[in-house]
Amino acid sequence: MEKDQYYMNLALQEAKKGRFQTWKNPMVGAVIVKNNQVLATGHHIHYGQNHAERDAISKLTPEQLFNSTLYVTLEPCNHYGKQPPCSDLIVKSKIKRVVIGQVDPHKLVTGKGIAKLKSHNIEVKTGVLTSKIEELNKFYNYFYRNNKPWITIKEATSLDYRVSQNKNTRTNITNQSVYFRVHQERANYQAIMIGSSTAIIDDPSLLTSVKTDYPPIRVIVDRRGRLLNHLDLKVLTDHQSLTWIFTQNKDLIRKKFNDNIQVLLMKSNELSEVVNKLAQREIQSIYVEGGPTLARSFLNEDLANELIDYIAPTFLGSAGPAGVLPRGNLNLHNVQIENLNNNIRIDGEINV
Repeated sequence: MEKDQYYMNLALQEAKKGRFQTWKNPMVGAVIVKNNQVLATGHHIHYGQNHAERDAISKLTPEQLFNSTLYVTLEPCNHYGKQPPCSDLIVKSKIKRVVIGQVDPHKLVTGKGIAKLKSHNIEVKTGVLTSKIEELNKFYNYFYRNNKPWITIKEATSLDYRVSQNKNTRTNITNQSVYFRVHQERANYQAIMIGSSTAIIDDPSLLTSVKTDYPPIRVIVDRRGRLLNHLDLKVLTDHQSLTWIFTQNKDLIRKKFNDNIQVLLMKSNELSEVVNKLAQREIQSIYVEGGPTLARSFLNEDLANELIDYIAPTFLGSAGPAGVLPRGNLNLHNVQIENLNNNIRIDGEINV
């Protein structure tokens, strides 16, 4: 492997250490090399704390940093946020060369960090392992390139494509391996969305077993305000995570809930309004776990990017409702198929 790729791969592995804790920030890793020796590594450990570059630099002396090479998976920032600019620190540290995996798509950063380094005669190289690094922060990149969140629809179905055995009843379809996998998936997203029917029928907690300081925000679409008749649901009483309810019912707007719950008024029936409001709140990714009706609306409004279907080797019979049925043809791309102890996971992209 070419030297720059080798060290950038080390930085990529460092970046992965921040998974589930960087929240709105991307996962970033850094490696400092001098005389073909790795002197320090670092990563963005936690939202609001040191960036990867600062983490690595803080472990070395000025003499070690002088004329060294910094490998960083994402372009160093050049603005004041929760941390001061990393570009200033790199210049001050007298690092000679900076190798960058990916240019940051955030408009506050794009190109500015690189320009700052070059203006101080620091050699800059970009485009090393870019595709792998972009995949690591896929939702972050999509959000800042398109100004909207990445939306994944998840469903679990039987071999006869049913989501439950009877209408308005909950049926456990998939196995324990799928259960653990779904909890991992939830933790990768900033919001989990369901409709009011799923909230009422399944009474889910929508939590994740993954240890994180930033559990997904629970989003419930309840246009008619049906939750007013089901105030004992877990999502309304457990105090476990932020919960945002979107409704057109003004009585639900006026209802007093726990401090972790916020009710927001919808001006239309369009899901795009909900998605836009979530984008304004910088929600970069949404995991849709609602029933077929909500999923179909996302597909028919051309809002979904990805579909994950967990299929169990069972037949539930004709009395049960079918899985999502879009109104037209739907072809999945970049499809991945996986066996999870006799259940099948099919994952494919829709609009990218």
